[in-house]
Amino acid sequence: MSYDLWYWPDIPGRGEFVRLALEAGQIPYRDRGREGDGDFSRVAADLDLPRDTPSFAPPYLIADGMVIGQTANILLFLGEKHGLAPADTAGRLWVNQLQLTIADVVTEAHNVHHPIGPSLYYEDQQAEAARAAKVFREERLPAFLAYFERVLARHGSWLAGPGWSYADLSLFQLVEGLRFAFPKRMASVARDTPRVLTLHEAVAKLPALRPYLSSDRRLPFGEGIFRHYPELDAH
Repeated sequence: MSYDLWYWPDIPGRGEFVRLALEAGQIPYRDRGREGDGDFSRVAADLDLPRDTPSFAPPYLIADGMVIGQTANILLFLGEKHGLAPADTAGRLWVNQLQLTIADVVTEAHNVHHPIGPSLYYEDQQAEAARAAKVFREERLPAFLAYFERVLARHGSWLAGPGWSYADLSLFQLVEGLRFAFPKRMASVARDTPRVLTLHEAVAKLPALRPYLSSDRRLPFGEGIFRHYPELDAH
């Protein structure tokens, strides 16, 4: 069985959280948005196909005859289907809760540079972005990372037990994105979150994931959710 992952071809974005789970779980899939000439219109055309359960936006996964949208929902499916989350109900709900919390951080990080709306250019909302960035840097970013630090202090090396789950992969990607977008602030916060950084290093060393992380299939940050504007970063 091979799944079809649909996401925009030129940015890691939210699709990267799904890719990491598929790669680390060694689950066969086709990255359909990056096939052929990688034209955005190809993804848009598939998104507009008439379906009983359409996704609002990528990423979505075509699996077992289902169209599964929303990153956390896709990962909930993969976690249960392929053992990327605990086997018991309480454990699966806990990992999903962690993933939803990561999704909150992702949204807030994106909204820093687009606080009014995604349809406007950054330059059209730069003053508002500066105000949003200050709050995110000083209050929200350290609060979220402190939360994950407390979870790891209680649970050990991984967020949900003796082995990794898809939430650990997503926390790795979150740290990667925040380091790219806010390198100065992350350098300061890192002193208070050693367990989060240790988890980040452990995920990077997973044998099943290392070939992907070092390949050209791993898209670099730039446009998308995590963007680096020097004027929005500070210690």
